[in-house]
Amino acid sequence: MEKAVETLLTQELLDEFLERFSLEREVKKLGDFENYVFETSKNGQPYILRLTHSSHRNKEEILSELDWMRHLNKKGLSVPEVFSSESGLFVEEIPASDESMFYGCLTAKANGTAISVRSELFNRELFSKWGETTGRMHCATKSYKPSEGIKKRGSWDEDELLNVEKYYPSEERQLVENAKEVIATISALPKNMDNYGVIHTDIHSGNFFYDGEQIHVFDFDDASYHWFASDIAIPLYYSIIYRIPASEEAERYRFGQLFLDAFIEGYQQANQLPEGWKEHVPLFLMLRDIVLYAVLHKKIAPEDRDEKLQAMMEEIADRIRNKRPIMNIG
Repeated sequence: MEKAVETLLTQELLDEFLERFSLEREVKKLGDFENYVFETSKNGQPYILRLTHSSHRNKEEILSELDWMRHLNKKGLSVPEVFSSESGLFVEEIPASDESMFYGCLTAKANGTAISVRSELFNRELFSKWGETTGRMHCATKSYKPSEGIKKRGSWDEDELLNVEKYYPSEERQLVENAKEVIATISALPKNMDNYGVIHTDIHSGNFFYDGEQIHVFDFDDASYHWFASDIAIPLYYSIIYRIPASEEAERYRFGQLFLDAFIEGYQQANQLPEGWKEHVPLFLMLRDIVLYAVLHKKIAPEDRDEKLQAMMEEIADRIRNKRPIMNIG
């Protein structure tokens, strides 16, 4: 989280959100990268309270996110149930000391447990379930229409991180030009109800739990209108980058192919593959490099980057510079 925002979230403000949702005072912070995420409880049941600063999302955007989650829930997907406050609101808002705003929303805690990329459970069976869950979400999203009074969810190209000149170092002109070229190519891709709609956009292994049978997806903050192929690319991207070092290029390809084969096998059990997906996935792998490079520059000051993160950022920059994805699809 940016340091300017950190100073605004006081204990008093957090306590007020807890009171509005009738939650117990004891909380455990789970994350603070783009949102503040807390595990809390009510009547012995665990809940997730998320606080979002107005510099990241406005109220209408959060309501649209929750609306899509509720649609998926009604379609039988295992996504967290959304709960209202004591005032009957899905999003509560409280001003900060500088007159900016914090927004709070409450969901159930997902079932299952996190699966490490080093775990024995990070295997072909999981990859297939992952693909099936993604396919089910895409099938369900085809019938989604925003509820009355809900603003339409934003489009992928509204992401301010695509304004790469704002975040990339000024001397990285080649990276900026190459990034813009990829974005322009993606913008020209065809759209129809079978390849484009509201998707999660960030279904990596850190955004779901697994109970041995079913995947339970959470963190819908980045959901947007996007190509379905992006939701195939993102799991592949993060599974490779977190599991296999950049120096082991052949192993990255071997593992990536194994992952993709299993993922696609599962996906096809739930939804028809979007036309042209194999040609489009490399574009979305490159787009993820472009966006990740921007967000890391935005969120983490140079002095706060450890050696491992710096190496990863250099690896990403090298791929953008050379116009190549993290993996070529065979």
